[in-house]
Amino acid sequence: MPDKKIKAVLFDLGETLVNFGKVNTTKLFRRGARLSYDFLRSCGQPVGNFEYYCWRNLIALRIRHLLSNITKNDFNSLVLLRGIGTRRGIKLDREQWRHFAWLWYEPLSRVGRTEPKTAETLAALKKMGLKLGIVSNTFINGNSLEKHLEQVGILEFFTVRVYSYEFDFRKPDVRIFKVAAERIGEMVKNILFVGDRIDKDVKPAAKSGMQVVLKAAYTNARETAPKGTWKINQLCELPGLIERINAEKWGTGIGF
Repeated sequence: MPDKKIKAVLFDLGETLVNFGKVNTTKLFRRGARLSYDFLRSCGQPVGNFEYYCWRNLIALRIRHLLSNITKNDFNSLVLLRGIGTRRGIKLDREQWRHFAWLWYEPLSRVGRTEPKTAETLAALKKMGLKLGIVSNTFINGNSLEKHLEQVGILEFFTVRVYSYEFDFRKPDVRIFKVAAERIGEMVKNILFVGDRIDKDVKPAAKSGMQVVLKAAYTNARETAPKGTWKINQLCELPGLIERINAEKWGTGIGF
């Protein structure tokens, strides 16, 4: 039988590495709108009335999000918001646009929390010689996500970060898992994928040839994981689980 020793671990982001829970997206959006609006005003930009500014951007994002769900192709929110602003006469340099995008995301970042000892767990995985990466379905610009990951102290652990808006496909399309495998430099059979969604993480990762772990979250409550799926309640269980998987004669293991 082929060796299936785990040499790399790929993680989903939301509800796996960072827990957001169920949130009031409209409320958070308005907070982001206010922060970005005030920033533009401080830069002397032509923003006009706040309510108009808020709803113009909200409607544009919702329409684009609806289209992305139809086409299964995510978009880069920074590019969309920058395009709206540019057409309104807003002029910012590259770093200002990145900060502008961060301000839209910042209220949501306040909600996101990592589990206790997440950094210690990731450090333990690195110490075991494992490569670590992220594969996320998202329309949020990577600079904003990485600023958030840096704030919670875990960005440094991930040498590979794959965001769906960079491609014309997203999870559960197996192509995004294969891209991540190529970038992290290991065969799919030697990669463990950790996620919270059975439909978008566990099943397609397994279909791509990866070994899979389902992390308990509200997104999979009362769902039954496919046969052969390992299960964890918290990320801190991963080092011990991987040691047990790799210690088995053929590295195949069984779900438990």
